[in-house]
Amino acid sequence: MHTKNIHTEGKSIQDAEKAIVMLHGRGADARDILGLAPRLNLNDYALLAPQATNNVWYPYSFLANPEENEPWLSSALDLLKEVVNEISEQGIAKENIYLLGFSQGACLALEFTARNASRYGGVAAFTGGLIGDRINRDNYSGDFNGMPIFIGTGNPDPHVPLHRVNESVRVLKELHADVHLQVYDGRPHTVSQDELNWANELVF
Repeated sequence: MHTKNIHTEGKSIQDAEKAIVMLHGRGADARDILGLAPRLNLNDYALLAPQATNNVWYPYSFLANPEENEPWLSSALDLLKEVVNEISEQGIAKENIYLLGFSQGACLALEFTARNASRYGGVAAFTGGLIGDRINRDNYSGDFNGMPIFIGTGNPDPHVPLHRVNESVRVLKELHADVHLQVYDGRPHTVSQDELNWANELVF
């Protein structure tokens, strides 16, 4: 199960009007995802990057049967909910709370927000989709009320197939998110500068 270990940068929660939760990928750590911050429009944000236990949010592919990824998946979602709630309790409005993730972290960010759809500030998902061997529409409810979501992905990607990204986009739009999907043919499993530019333009 995940222990609470949050790395912070940027403004303090007390001094910031906006906050972003940044979720690293499999095998990476909080410092890696925070390394994207200088290339994003986050100067006025409080940055919070949870660290996954053993550098993994859940043990198997996001396309595995969800039961195979338990109890780690539920623990990760619970931790993310706790972090978001604590940000709200510090006085930052939900519409000023943002989420960002890469790969496994992007899947987690999309899964969390789709299960708790509301008007957050926005989501930047760099190579990710909704979690499960199939998309269980019953898991997702609420209303994003036009919240911006940027998703960037390679085609093909070794871990995140485009068909799952497209399925995820449909669900997110059904929940009234304003989704922009950018597909990069032949791009390796990484975050490109073009994706960061789109996130800056559409989300932050």
